[in-house]
Amino acid sequence: MQNPVDIVLEKSGIRELNPVQRLALENGLLDKKAFVVSAPTASGKTLIAEIAMLKTVLEERKKAVYIVPLRALANEKYEEFKEKYGSFGIKIGISIGDYDQTDPWLANYDIIVVTSEKLDSLLRHGITWAHRIGLIIADEVHLIDSPERGPTLEVVLTRFKKSYNPKILALSATINNYKELAEWLDAEAVESDYRPVKLYRGVCLGNMVSFYPERFVKLDSDEPVKALVADTLKKGKQVLFFISTRRNAESLAEKLGNIVREYVRKEKKELEKTGKQVLQALERPTRQCEKLSHCICNGTAFHHAGLINEQRKIVESAFKDGKIKVIVATPTLAAGINLPAWRVVIRDTKRFGGFGMDYIPVLEIHQMMGRAGRPKYDKEGEAILIAKTEKEAEFLWENYIEGEPERVSSKLGVEPVLRTHVLALIASETIRTKQELMEFFSETFYAYQFRNLAELERTIGKVIELLKGFGFVKGKTGEFVSAGSLGNSELTATKTGKRVSELYIDPLTANTLIKRMKRIEEEGSNDIGILYTVSNTIEMFPLLPVRKSDIEKINELLNKYEDFLPEKPPNPWDIEYEDYLKGIKTAFLFKEWIEEASEEEILERFGVTPGELRTRLMNIDWLLYSGYELGLLLNLRKTIREMKKIRIRVKYGVKEELLPLVRLRGIGRVRARMLYNNGITS
Repeated sequence: MQNPVDIVLEKSGIRELNPVQRLALENGLLDKKAFVVSAPTASGKTLIAEIAMLKTVLEERKKAVYIVPLRALANEKYEEFKEKYGSFGIKIGISIGDYDQTDPWLANYDIIVVTSEKLDSLLRHGITWAHRIGLIIADEVHLIDSPERGPTLEVVLTRFKKSYNPKILALSATINNYKELAEWLDAEAVESDYRPVKLYRGVCLGNMVSFYPERFVKLDSDEPVKALVADTLKKGKQVLFFISTRRNAESLAEKLGNIVREYVRKEKKELEKTGKQVLQALERPTRQCEKLSHCICNGTAFHHAGLINEQRKIVESAFKDGKIKVIVATPTLAAGINLPAWRVVIRDTKRFGGFGMDYIPVLEIHQMMGRAGRPKYDKEGEAILIAKTEKEAEFLWENYIEGEPERVSSKLGVEPVLRTHVLALIASETIRTKQELMEFFSETFYAYQFRNLAELERTIGKVIELLKGFGFVKGKTGEFVSAGSLGNSELTATKTGKRVSELYIDPLTANTLIKRMKRIEEEGSNDIGILYTVSNTIEMFPLLPVRKSDIEKINELLNKYEDFLPEKPPNPWDIEYEDYLKGIKTAFLFKEWIEEASEEEILERFGVTPGELRTRLMNIDWLLYSGYELGLLLNLRKTIREMKKIRIRVKYGVKEELLPLVRLRGIGRVRARMLYNNGITS
């Protein structure tokens, strides 16, 4: 049998391992039970994972699971692994979608690419092949620090450590406390600052850029953004800008088109063709589509979550092919797919947070900088921060050029996070008593970092009390027991509690849905009542903001529809009142959608871009499905009948009269309306 290292080198088209890859092998990558690699972006960490995966699959005859933080990354890794290793008879699978499926076909696959949320969901559904997993790879493990994604990754790794004991390989960006992460995993750790492409990191003030390692670049003007673009294009290179907001990203991409178009005359026809593809991604192009198309024709593009997936892929592909010369992106791209450029310019180092404008963490800035330099094309790359004053230039240099990334820390120990995972552990029968629950959490990264579990135990007690009150958890005899007296008494999930866990929604949301649906079952409602039921939930946050200009319109809607809503408005001085209004506005966004408002009209009336609309539609679809499943369990027949109908209307964005037409293959909302208006109704 061919050596895994030789296979990986051959399929990667390289002759020898780089320093960080050699370091990993020399320190026992293939022998140790757990391993942590901390190295910069683009240093070749994925190849280390590939060697470990091939050894697991070919020599140990076990499965390898590759965990990534984002769906886009999952698709990228899946395509890459399939192309490289499919010819060896290795079956490569991907699972990132439906959270209410066990995906039994995965039992036949050798390498499986998943998001941490999907793997968590599979464990909740009791997959039968978990014991056949020989290797877990946690890519971007430093995101354990993320309040949104970190706790799920942490719980998943803890579950595998405790119940299945596979090898764990954690791949991290350069972080301060990688050894602490390794100690938690009982892992060997290696760190390297190696990059295959030399990186110059600098600060631009006026027309001068100062770099580390030391060198200087003098620009042709003291308008740094324009000057840096012109300088890049004169060298025949590409540049990637990071800007804090979508609106500013779009504005800058438009402005830079005036400079870039002079350098893309040869690519003009290709760019116009790409611009048309962007317009055709939607049945009816919006102003945003037209703006992006115009930018592309000039050789620039903007890239943010407001674009739909098809448009983002078109932009990424055209940039990789060298047709688009400048991309202006929001920071989400830095954590997403692999899209390097010779020069990266970070114009905005502040962003709006919960307490106003604040500086972006060093780790995130370094992730953006890591996109500078294309490994197969460039010998070096430049990452440049833009300063407005000398004082700011000094701060940027000290903080981001000389400064070290922050420590990563667990975000597991808060009630909203714990209520979801505590219910999942009980429902999947991973634990059976409060004592076992505490034993489980004592093995998490949170416990390793903070040591004192007294506060965590109090929070878990409150969570169990909450789940008991919701009717999701009970004692062995069927009697509900107080959290304080649980001790070694057995904890089990009720039928409803188990279903809530499988549906992968917050128990608080599930309880809210059940209460609202019971009221609808008793008192009746209409489409707006159903839409509000699922709109004002945690999973739909952030809800649409309510501005002063919205108040009069919302009050009109409340006067018209209040009797159909499952909740009465709180008093205007209550803390819940603002979220109630936001929930109403969000529900009416979906109401407009199922009344056949176009993407352009949605953008005009609600300020919601097509990409954001798609995300919200995906979320509400899941909540409508979850509501239907819970209603089925609780025998809320009238409510689930309406919910099922609304779900189909949301999927297609149509009035009820078009449902027979949109179910036909190839008939979308626009064609269905044209057919109906011409007398074709089914």
